[in-house]
Amino acid sequence: MHSVCLVSLIVTLLVCAGCTNTPNRVESEPVTRAATPVERPATADTRPIIVAFGDSISEGLGVATGKSFPDQLQQKLDTSGFSYRVVNLGVSGDTTTGGVGRLDYAISMKPAVVILELGGNDGLRGIPVASTKANLEKMIGAFQKAGASVVLAGMTLPPNYGPEYIQQFEAAYKDLARKYKVTLIPFLMEDILAQYKAKPGLMQSDGIHPTAEGHEIIADTVMRYLQKVIKPG
Repeated sequence: MHSVCLVSLIVTLLVCAGCTNTPNRVESEPVTRAATPVERPATADTRPIIVAFGDSISEGLGVATGKSFPDQLQQKLDTSGFSYRVVNLGVSGDTTTGGVGRLDYAISMKPAVVILELGGNDGLRGIPVASTKANLEKMIGAFQKAGASVVLAGMTLPPNYGPEYIQQFEAAYKDLARKYKVTLIPFLMEDILAQYKAKPGLMQSDGIHPTAEGHEIIADTVMRYLQKVIKPG
């Protein structure tokens, strides 16, 4: 269906994207103060929260502030009439074990939806699939218990990991999606994979991370699945 080289490239992106640990800078905008001595308190953002809970693909490593797929997803939600606030909790290099360690913080935000994008780094490190699956299951269960809908981003691995391991790895996401009745994105990079030959500029020069244009395509992919669990207005 697709060339082995291309699959390896895109899959390696999913996992090696976490090799560095440089967080996005959050740049604050200039504050315009009122002319009167008394300032009115800022209006609280009461929109339901969508948490992007993942590794450097979610974090947006290597692209400008505001160009990660969660940022671009926010823009698409705004222009499509969906009143939600996207919070980016992507951490470069994170594994499912790291995700479990961050659960309490994510849950404290009381998200309405969680885009769970973890497991790729586990796969490239050869972590037993049973361990990865157990961690994902723990996160899905905790998020659902807290009242959040989960959109699970499935992963795959390069062919050199062997068909048996790859099959078990991919099946873990499918099994969990069925068991917990969550929306499954079969492969987060599926639309980049489909367009990569015609648009090599979707990837950064390191051959690992998506460009801003690549992140926009991921945002389109996520939006397509996300609309199954959110409502306009």
